Amino acid sequence: MLGLLQHISIQSPFLKREIGLLILLQGANVNRDQTLKILTEHKKDLSRLFGVSELALFGSTVRGDERVDSDIDILVSFDGSSTSQRYFGVQFYLEDLLGRPVDLVTRKALRRELAPYVEREAIHV
Repeated sequence: MLGLLQHISIQSPFLKREIGLLILLQGANVNRDQTLKILTEHKKDLSRLFGVSELALFGSTVRGDERVDSDIDILVSFDGSSTSQRYFGVQFYLEDLLGRPVDLVTRKALRRELAPYVEREAIHV
């Protein structure tokens, strides 16, 4: 998207920077919406393949302040036990789908002092 700025005939460096920031901010919202769409479309597969019973997006992607190098924070719960095969299966599956590193957090592993913050911003799919 930022490559578009090279083709815009704007002389003011300030205006060019402002337009670039607007494009970045718009991209952040698209990223959240696209991530939620992908998670929603694949939730049934995640349930069938790995026993996922809960899936929620939280963190910088939800807040819209993610950076290019940010991971995607996802809260997950499983039907039954959370085996390493299930956990890493979901993590790798989501990383392949989303094309970005995923920080997968199980409800059981969520630190008690962080739980209220995660719940407040989490978007469940």
